[in-house]
Amino acid sequence: MPTIKAATRGSVLARWQTEHVAGLLNAADASISVDHLVVSTEGDRRTDVPIHEIGGKGVFAKEVQNAVLDGRADIAVHSGKDLPSVAVPGLVIAAIPERADARDALIGCSLEQLPEFAIVATGSVRRRAQLLYLRPDLIMADIRGNVDTRLGRLDDTDDFDAIVMASAPIDRLGLQRDDVFALPVDVMLPQVAQGALIVECRADDVQTLAALAAIDNAASRRVVEAERAFLTELGGDCDLPAGAHATLESNGMITITGMLATEDAEIVCYHLERGDDPVAVGTRLAQHIRSDFESSQ
Repeated sequence: MPTIKAATRGSVLARWQTEHVAGLLNAADASISVDHLVVSTEGDRRTDVPIHEIGGKGVFAKEVQNAVLDGRADIAVHSGKDLPSVAVPGLVIAAIPERADARDALIGCSLEQLPEFAIVATGSVRRRAQLLYLRPDLIMADIRGNVDTRLGRLDDTDDFDAIVMASAPIDRLGLQRDDVFALPVDVMLPQVAQGALIVECRADDVQTLAALAAIDNAASRRVVEAERAFLTELGGDCDLPAGAHATLESNGMITITGMLATEDAEIVCYHLERGDDPVAVGTRLAQHIRSDFESSQ
C-alpha cells in the first residue's frame, strides 16, 4: 500500500483528527503510512465574520475537498459537523470512525448558575436559538476562532460569562478544566454529525476505499447518515438554526430527534422519529418538523 496523503486544516484540532485517522489506518494495516497536506480554508482565514454569513459549513471543507479532487491528496479528514450535507460529485464518504461525545458544553459556568442577563458567546445560530429558548434573559455574543482562541477570550477578558462549544474537541485535545459543563441532548440538540469524523476520498480510488473501509464504524455511520439526511432535506447548514441527534437501538432501529427554530427563538419546533433506514428516517423527520415550523409562522 503506498503512502496515503491526507488533506487537513492546519489547526491543532484538525491535525489531531488527521493523526487519529492515521493511527486507525495503521492499526488496521501496519504497512499504511499517512502524510499530511495542510490546507488553508476560507473559514480559517475569515475569523472576524460569523460562519453563517460567509457560506456555512462549506467554508471549512471546500478547499480540503478540492485538494483530493485535483490529486494533491488521497483523503480529506473533516469534523463531521463542518461537512456540508450535500455530497460533492467525485467524492464519497469512505469512513466514519467511532463517534465521540456529540454534546455541546457550556464553559465558564453551568446553565443553572448563569446569572440573570449573563453574556454567553457562540458563533452558532443553532446554539443561540436553543439557549434563548431555555433562558430568554441571556445576552448572546458572537465568537469565532479555534479552540485556544475561544478559550483564551473567555479566560483573559471580561467579555463573556460563558462560551458554548462542542464537547469532543475538549476531550480530544486533553484540556483539563473544571468549568466545563456538558449540555444533555434533551437540553441542547447538537449540530448534525457533531462528535464524528468523516473521511472522504475519490469515488474511483479503489485502493484507498478498501483501506478506509477497515476503519468505518457501522453504528456511527448509520446515525450520522440519519442526521445528515435530516439536514439535506431541510436544505441548510450552519446558516440554519437546526440540530439533530440520532441513536441506534440494540435491534437496529434508529431514534432521531430534530429541532428547527427562528434565530430569536420565537418559534422552536422539536420532533422525534424512529425507523430502520437512516436516510428515510432522517428525511421523514425533516419533512414533519418543517411542516410544524411552517404552521407556526
